[in-house]
Amino acid sequence: MSSARQPAPTRPTSRDVARAAGVSQATVSLVLGEKWRGRVSTSTAERVRGSARELGYRPNFAARSLRMGRTRTALLVVPALTNEFFARVYTGAAAVAAEHDFGVVLYPSPDGTGPARDPFASARAALDGVIASSMAADALGALRGAELPLVMLDSDPEDPGAAARVNLDIADGMRQVTEHLLGLGHRRFTHLASAVDTWTFAARARALREAVESVPGAALHTVTAPLDVTAGREAAEKVLSSPGPLPTALVCDDDILAAGACKAVRRRGLRVPDDISVTGFDDLALATAVEPELTTVRLPAEQVGERGMTALLDVLEGRRAEPGDLPVRLVARGSTAPPPRT
Repeated sequence: MSSARQPAPTRPTSRDVARAAGVSQATVSLVLGEKWRGRVSTSTAERVRGSARELGYRPNFAARSLRMGRTRTALLVVPALTNEFFARVYTGAAAVAAEHDFGVVLYPSPDGTGPARDPFASARAALDGVIASSMAADALGALRGAELPLVMLDSDPEDPGAAARVNLDIADGMRQVTEHLLGLGHRRFTHLASAVDTWTFAARARALREAVESVPGAALHTVTAPLDVTAGREAAEKVLSSPGPLPTALVCDDDILAAGACKAVRRRGLRVPDDISVTGFDDLALATAVEPELTTVRLPAEQVGERGMTALLDVLEGRRAEPGDLPVRLVARGSTAPPPRT
């Protein structure tokens, strides 16, 4: 019995695909590189893809990347991994990246929202572009002028410097919250606002103020707190212990602050929503873990990541990124009700 080894199966090449599809190698490259539109017919593109599938052919992206000066790697900069919203943003970005044989490197700002050490000096050459949340903007100083395409998420549309932006309709979300509470009869509002100075929280504050001011007899008071359950509870306790009429609604910038506010209401011997209504923002898992469940605004976090990665791919290929804000939706649950009769 011969002990000679069988030769390893030969990996199919683009030439094999071209031969099977009856086209040139250049056409195979155009189709599999997603640059065929306007150059190759749809039927030919489908025939090339079919031949590639049948042969089990996969492009050698490593070699192509070297030729193009591309590493097929994107950096996603977020304020913190402990926040569920940003974990879901990463999930969406990574899913789109995988479809295009890209990798996503995740970089959280160490203290959550403030300046970060420069991680980019040795890594710039290994990146094709950056996707960043505005909440981590202070960590991006090292990237300004680095000639890397930058896609900003949830950021000021008037701020220059980004190659593309992906925004949520944050202002509309806060308007939905306010209209919901006004419709229930609330007129005394306290805004439990994030102490983080970013566009997204400024947009929420502005939308809330404008909606309340449009209704005669409605009043708004604002207090700020770090994005933390304990800080939210302490800020709400100060509001509830202040002299004068209590607010009938605590409008919180996110679900974490809202959870703290609910704790403060209970510690004062009051009930949510019988005595005070509480609203959140984001629709994290926390929103349905508290009792009563939070009325909040659902943000499509994974879609933000998907759009962010797609926008970066568009920029890299010289295409215009998809315009328009992503819609958000109020989810009314048990933490809101008409105000108590006085």
